[in-house]
Amino acid sequence: MNTDAKIYVAGHLGMVGSAIMRRLKKGGYENIVYKSFSELDLRRQEEVEKFFMEERPEYVFLAAAKVGGIHANNTYPAEFIYDNLMVEANIINSAYKYGVKKLLFLGSSCIYPKLADQPIKEEYLMDGKLEETNEAYAVAKIAGIELCKFYRRQYGCDFISVMPTNLYGINDNFDLETSHVMPALIRKFHEAKVKGEKQVVMWGTGKPRREFLYVDDLADALLHLMLSYSGEKHVNIGSGEDIEIRGLAEIIKGVIGYSGKIENDTSKPDGTPRKLLDVTLLQETGWKHKIGLEEGIKKVYDWYLENKANEN
Repeated sequence: MNTDAKIYVAGHLGMVGSAIMRRLKKGGYENIVYKSFSELDLRRQEEVEKFFMEERPEYVFLAAAKVGGIHANNTYPAEFIYDNLMVEANIINSAYKYGVKKLLFLGSSCIYPKLADQPIKEEYLMDGKLEETNEAYAVAKIAGIELCKFYRRQYGCDFISVMPTNLYGINDNFDLETSHVMPALIRKFHEAKVKGEKQVVMWGTGKPRREFLYVDDLADALLHLMLSYSGEKHVNIGSGEDIEIRGLAEIIKGVIGYSGKIENDTSKPDGTPRKLLDVTLLQETGWKHKIGLEEGIKKVYDWYLENKANEN
């Protein structure tokens, strides 16, 4: 992928897409095309095909998706499966029709069975029941992996898929109704500190274990794989390290400087008991994460204070 190659970043305004944009520009890639949702509704086939016909991108990072935490996935499953199926099907098919040289599709670690052996290897895909709270989203992402696989087999398209672990970083969603656990906790602890509240209530028992990866590390891995990997097998992307949610909360509490107590609302769901990816395949390609968890949380909180704290 030459630095003057035409690259389309789908979902450039999201947390992942904006990180990809930063990494590409850092690497000297300037010929990048993108459209906001108001300019291009990726759920509409006609609009997507017109865009590909006119722009003719050579490389595609498919980071556009409808995403959210447990509450959002549980509340809006129809939108999560429909929107994500439409977006990925339209982009992948148009990439084939209009001669894209290489496409990278971003899935999610929630595609794996709820009770998968740990750490989760790529071959565990579709080897058991999915977690009920995000089943609709997971099914859509599995379909995206299969689309890439079968377009590769039937048409010889160089379409690859990656499965990131739980991500966090700047430009995250801090809405308490729809956000993931990391930004939700950052906002909760910050607001409790500002208001002088004596406790912060956290969903669930705090016992589930999760792996987290800073989004700029992800973007670095994506560019690395776009340049070096070409295979039918999807690739896990993660740190290879996990932590109890309770432990995560304690780190966030320390970074923010909150002195109150943490209370658990055990009436709320925990989700999957543990989710740690096996990143052996990724590391065999020569890539390993660089940003530690506490360092990353400090970066996010600094950004939150500058950009979001006064909006909430």
